[in-house]
Amino acid sequence: MTTSEKFPFDKTPQTDFSQVPSPCFVLEERLLRYNLQVLRHVMDEAGCEIICALKGFAMWSTFPLVREYLPGGTASSLHEAKLIWEEMGVKAHLTAPAYREEDWPELEQICSHIVFNSLNQWNQYRERALAAGISCGIRVNPQYSEVEVDLYNPCIPGSRLGTTANHIGDRLPEGMEGVHFHTLCENNADALERTFKAVEDRFAPLLHQAKWLNLGGGHHITRADYEIDRLIALIKYIKSTYNVQVILEPGEAVGWQTGYLRAKVLDIMDSQGINVIVMDASVSAHMPDCIEMPYKPKVLGAGDAPQTGRTNNEVAPWRIGGGTCLAGDFVGDYQFDQEPQIGDPLIFNDMIHYTMVKTTNFNGVQLPSIGIWKEEGRFQLVKSFGYESYKDRLS
Repeated sequence: MTTSEKFPFDKTPQTDFSQVPSPCFVLEERLLRYNLQVLRHVMDEAGCEIICALKGFAMWSTFPLVREYLPGGTASSLHEAKLIWEEMGVKAHLTAPAYREEDWPELEQICSHIVFNSLNQWNQYRERALAAGISCGIRVNPQYSEVEVDLYNPCIPGSRLGTTANHIGDRLPEGMEGVHFHTLCENNADALERTFKAVEDRFAPLLHQAKWLNLGGGHHITRADYEIDRLIALIKYIKSTYNVQVILEPGEAVGWQTGYLRAKVLDIMDSQGINVIVMDASVSAHMPDCIEMPYKPKVLGAGDAPQTGRTNNEVAPWRIGGGTCLAGDFVGDYQFDQEPQIGDPLIFNDMIHYTMVKTTNFNGVQLPSIGIWKEEGRFQLVKSFGYESYKDRLS
């Protein structure tokens, strides 16, 4: 059964965008609660632990709601670990390619679990971690991934993410309690099944010795077509076969389809026969994941339009661009239900995960505000940014 079949839900926007400043990321509280309810269901049915990965969703103003459903968070740096400690009120799980000596006095105080990316790092910090009572694990590279974009594939040759089987052997180092792998990106449960088979083939002896197994992130659990029962069955198999605690750490699944980026049309140009919209937001600065992945976000009140060529009977598409000097600062081409006008709102869908965490002040452009459309039907402005936000990043 898929997520939408088990948890039917109306995701039609309820936000009154006339109450939202521009530009602004606005999260619908009810949509976040829905995702958290789905994740909590998996936890309860499978007997696993699901924690929020801040690299994908770090909107800490919502952490009180997140903590109603999830037990904590996972970090990729000292700063993310501190945010979990300060705003979730729990110690963090931490996984990073390498650790800095100067960070350890704080890490020892605010982390419950630390995953080491290599045996070199484990040997360097082993005594400190164990003395602090931290549960330690090793990140393994199963040399198998179904991620098609190399930028997001941790198993390509030369990857620095995870230790391969030939380097660790069939024994967990003394004092180490866990195994961690992360090779998924927006994948369904069938991809996890095939990935876990590769993990078993290479690391089964380690799994039998471990107390916990972290399946990493990239599990698209809250997506409508996700095979949720298949995931639960796999987790139960892992637990019964290896007698380990199973941990998942999605970020995108927490923030998936929970909100929008509200922008505004500043200008309209005829550029050599192409209708160009210039908005008060930026793709490269405010939606960089659209360029990196790449993907084209949906715009409310508009449909997709091909970026190359059209017949004489087609309405000319509208190309949406950002306000920076980067020539390629474009979202893409769209067909609008009504011809856009200067001052019109532009509402980009699904702009909460992997957006706020990647924004920049390139060109000194103003960062979008951050707000919440509350379940009781009102807008709450959480944060706005000005000149000081730009200046504080420089010197």
